[in-house]
Amino acid sequence: MPIPDAEVERVLVVAAHPDDIDFGAAGTVATFTDAGIAVTYLLCTYGDQGGFDDTPREQMPALREAEQRKAAAEVGVDDVRFLEGYRDGGLEPTWELQRDIVRVIRQVRPQRVLIPSPERNWTILQASHPDHLAAGEAAIRAVYPAARNPFAWPELVAEEGLQPWTVSEVWLMAHADSPHAVDVTDVFDRKVAALRAHASQTAHMDDLEGMLRGWGSARARAAGLADGRLAETFKVVPTA
Repeated sequence: MPIPDAEVERVLVVAAHPDDIDFGAAGTVATFTDAGIAVTYLLCTYGDQGGFDDTPREQMPALREAEQRKAAAEVGVDDVRFLEGYRDGGLEPTWELQRDIVRVIRQVRPQRVLIPSPERNWTILQASHPDHLAAGEAAIRAVYPAARNPFAWPELVAEEGLQPWTVSEVWLMAHADSPHAVDVTDVFDRKVAALRAHASQTAHMDDLEGMLRGWGSARARAAGLADGRLAETFKVVPTA
């Protein structure tokens, strides 16, 4: 069982691209912020390979950053951070990426971290974009053992004053075995609004709301929620 929300003060959500969080967890994030939990987003890339039209590629990073900030605001998040120097479509769980995620973990000091599953989901291949897998692998390595280990990147302590921090639990997004369901029915409109904010990625979709409602309904039914409810689902991993 996850830690009760009442015992969580801060949550960090790590993702590869703008819109990943909103597809996977925007409703859940809205329930967190409604409960008074401070949420930080960390995007590993600016998503410059995304889009569906002829928007010049050089404009895409700034466009997608603005869209992500607007989407985050829809669900009550104002702390949105982007890492520099990582290429959309070429993300790998490198030493450098792990260090950069450790830095943010130690800055934010979250009790709960949401990350993409580092394991490929063969039932929904689109959820397992290689960048998602890389972000998830780097993030889980950052959570354990690096963020809590004072001898991992000692310069983060000596030069930046960032003391070790132990994350209590990790929630995996898009894992094939995701038994923990969050009822997002009452915040579903905010999830839709967040994804519509990503216009460069979703404006061409004929029935975005219907697609999201279908996914949410299926997950709610699988979790045994009442008819008409909508859910997002996760695999919860305690780190103790």
